[in-house]
Amino acid sequence: MDKTTPESSETAALPVLEQFQRWTHLVGRGQQTMLEFMTRNADKGGAEGPNPDPFNLMETWQRVATAAAADPAKLVAMQTQFVTDSIALWQSFLAGKPESPVAEVRDKRFKGEAWHDVPAFDLMRQSYLLASQYVLEATAGVDGLNPHDKAKALFHTKQFVDALSPSNYALTNPEVLKATIESRGENLLKGLDHLLDDLKAGRMRMTDETAFEVGVNVAITPGKVVFENRLFQLIQYTPTTGEVYEIPLVIFPPWINKFYILDLTAEKSFIRWSVEQGLTVFVVSWKNADASLSDVTLDTFVGEGQILAIAKALEATGARSVHTIGYCVAGTTLAATLAYMTAKNMADRVATATFFTAQIDFSDAGDLGVFVDDAALEGIAKLSGEKGYLDGRYMASTFNMLRSNDLIWNYVVNNYMLGKDYLPFDLLYWNSDATNVPADWHQSYLRDMYRDNLLVVPGGISVAGVPIDLSTVKTPSYVQAGKEDHIAPAPSAYRITQAFTGPVRFVLAGSGHIAGVVNPPSAGKYQHWVSDDTPPAFEDFVAGAREVKGSWWPDWMAWLAPQSGAKVPARVPGEGALKAIEDAPGRYVKERI
Repeated sequence: MDKTTPESSETAALPVLEQFQRWTHLVGRGQQTMLEFMTRNADKGGAEGPNPDPFNLMETWQRVATAAAADPAKLVAMQTQFVTDSIALWQSFLAGKPESPVAEVRDKRFKGEAWHDVPAFDLMRQSYLLASQYVLEATAGVDGLNPHDKAKALFHTKQFVDALSPSNYALTNPEVLKATIESRGENLLKGLDHLLDDLKAGRMRMTDETAFEVGVNVAITPGKVVFENRLFQLIQYTPTTGEVYEIPLVIFPPWINKFYILDLTAEKSFIRWSVEQGLTVFVVSWKNADASLSDVTLDTFVGEGQILAIAKALEATGARSVHTIGYCVAGTTLAATLAYMTAKNMADRVATATFFTAQIDFSDAGDLGVFVDDAALEGIAKLSGEKGYLDGRYMASTFNMLRSNDLIWNYVVNNYMLGKDYLPFDLLYWNSDATNVPADWHQSYLRDMYRDNLLVVPGGISVAGVPIDLSTVKTPSYVQAGKEDHIAPAPSAYRITQAFTGPVRFVLAGSGHIAGVVNPPSAGKYQHWVSDDTPPAFEDFVAGAREVKGSWWPDWMAWLAPQSGAKVPARVPGEGALKAIEDAPGRYVKERI
């Protein structure tokens, strides 16, 4: 006979609800602690002093707990399943071999043999994976939250769960224990040296930074700086062919990074490869922001930045128009620039526009969206204080959090606990070379683009008093997106194809935000997908696309070449209308935080 009453069911649910509320409190405090550590050097607190919770994470967790309280029975059911699976795991452990629903889960944090062959560590591994699965499912299952709050809660829950992995602690990581015994603790002493050095530097190192020097073994493609202002230096690269196409190429890298992601080494350099194809290549090298750029806005980046760079490339070459590339956030700005130039009858100065992993419609912007709400914008403003710029180490920490197991905890284990020597890796050196950004411009970008999604609204934003309407842009465009991009998700980047009214070619590249772009043909890596059509829905493009092995760079050049004019004698930097100021890569890119 079932004697359960509504009252007794609610009473039974109370302890579970209290546990969930306690858990949400712990997650909030833990995430807050992590953010405070990673932004300690950037957060000087402005005039009001340090803010203990700049992103209002505790408020988010309070909303999660309140929403969970509306359906305690759901939590009871989930916890019952968790307890059942946990008991079964313990029973199998006592029988000699731990077994659970997560026993066969592949996780590179636990790739060492001891995690599977030693029953105690196997139990620890499976217990952690089982508990993390329960916590994440419990958070995802909370009803009554708006989509942003749920995404934010899930993202930060995963950060907290990742931080608690037994692989991240010396006494629960068999590889660390083994190394400690074999080295008689030397690994921990060496790791402590690494930790103290990183605390002194204000950031976590990921590579041997002494192995690289900008202009010596990274960013080494020959060229000259031929123009500079307070916002950027313009580099013109030395030709390697006797003749070049009439129409030059101007590359706008992200203003939140250094440009040499496109010029890491001779083998990986998109810049060098483009020069070898017979293009006259110009690259904008953005200034590392300081207080002198505190007044910079979208108007500045369009007028003093992209339009001026285009004008200077035309002046240097005598060409009638240029090809342009906008990478990531610079692609977003390039879209606004094209619409502005169209409105001002200047569109014919740009022959084509290429977009690398860029977004113009932020309705589904990916994981970075969790950092963009009123609370986050207020927190970022306080991090900037009265300096007029945002410390680049904050943004570096933010991007690292998107892949915390790979870009944070992996180095905690290897650098601090195993005491391993830093390995030289050019990509990680670039990743650590953070860039400050103008505070007001960064705020308006996050607010107007990410939060309010105004760029795709005709007249939603203005540049120098001109309402921006992307549908007026008829410039032939090439849009590249990364299949595994977690910063600019491919479906979001694809929306560019529907925003403009000119001819558009879309290519979906294998890999993500960096490797999907920096994939030279000589590497023979990955693949890409192409189609002659750009249907309204990204899913329809994928369904009809054909796969091509290797790099997409040749596809881009095959698209660009017929639109590049006749061949003309190669142009030597500094011998045209613009005189050489200094050798590439210039001074601006060498400024480090």
